[in-house]
Amino acid sequence: MATEIKVPSVGESITQGVLGSWRKKNGDYVTEGDALLEFETDKVTSEVCAEVSGTLKQLVAEGSEVKIGQVIGLIDESAKAPTAPVAAKPASPAPATLSPAVRKIVEEKGIDPAGLSGSGKGGRLLKEDVLSQNPATAKRIPSVVDQQPEPALISSDGERSTRRKMTPLRKKIADRLVSAQHEAAMLTTFNEADLTNVMALRSRYQERFQQKHGIKIGFMSFFVKAAVYALQQVPALNARIDGEEIVQNHFYDIGIAISTEKGLLVPVLRGADQLSLAGIEGAIIDYSKKARDGKITLPDLEGGVFTITNGGIFGSLLSTPIINPPQCGILGMHSIQERPVAINGQVVIRPMMYLAVSYDHRLVDGKQAVTFLVRVKEYIENPALALLEI
Repeated sequence: MATEIKVPSVGESITQGVLGSWRKKNGDYVTEGDALLEFETDKVTSEVCAEVSGTLKQLVAEGSEVKIGQVIGLIDESAKAPTAPVAAKPASPAPATLSPAVRKIVEEKGIDPAGLSGSGKGGRLLKEDVLSQNPATAKRIPSVVDQQPEPALISSDGERSTRRKMTPLRKKIADRLVSAQHEAAMLTTFNEADLTNVMALRSRYQERFQQKHGIKIGFMSFFVKAAVYALQQVPALNARIDGEEIVQNHFYDIGIAISTEKGLLVPVLRGADQLSLAGIEGAIIDYSKKARDGKITLPDLEGGVFTITNGGIFGSLLSTPIINPPQCGILGMHSIQERPVAINGQVVIRPMMYLAVSYDHRLVDGKQAVTFLVRVKEYIENPALALLEI
């Protein structure tokens, strides 16, 4: 009996994509829950896992265009699991055959089970044995990504350049960026913010915050709150153009740009005005993990009203971010640098960040854009405004 492997549905608007990579080789014995392949679309990359155990037969090659519901492989359930050879004198007792639950955990964590001691009967590995490992010290198995060499700058045959096909996600990013510049009357205005008070607040309460919430407080949560505060003061940037109509949004779903190996993704924080700083930080951490694991879904990316991007994590001092259509505004954060500034007639050294907001001039006037950025600056330099709700 063979079970079909089909291309999964990832959203109503998506009908096809590309088989990005097989995680298992043709003829491999796979266990239920094993990651089999990556399915790439112009919006998201999804992981397809084995629904049953058996021998894998690949029907479609990597890089092929496939349709939703198409059969791309088979799993022969009649095949027996291979028996691992037993060494006459093993250096150390190897763990017993792994249960599906334990196998899934070690694969997700990338931990080599051969380096673990099982506490179960006969030395069998239990879930608790794996979960108790310190990821920083545990012996790890190289991931599929680690095993993939970077595209060569100079090919083995001496050619000065090589070609590779654009992924659907990269093509979509390219199309959207060109479309945003051609269809919107995009302008950018700049300002700078003194992060002294935010940094002092983080330093003073970081330990207590981490003890209570289990996560550290970063800068992005303050900027999300600052953006919501500014949007409430300048609602023109919380709108979009639909034909000949202006759609005014009365909710605050904020997109956070996350860089991945496959391109830029912008998952959305729903109801950011109702989230606490801890709630925002936790959501960003969850999205970042999903993005790294290729598990961002289409609903995660839809419906944002405004976007924040942080080029500062890559060392950017100043930039002009591009609008994420159909939104009419995007806030750009940059590197924090200590610079001399004049305060009350005295030159002092302060941690400063340049801020940028790009906006669609068809919908937002220059005065409104400048005011928006002033409000962001105001919030960041006076985080007590959040407590006073003014």
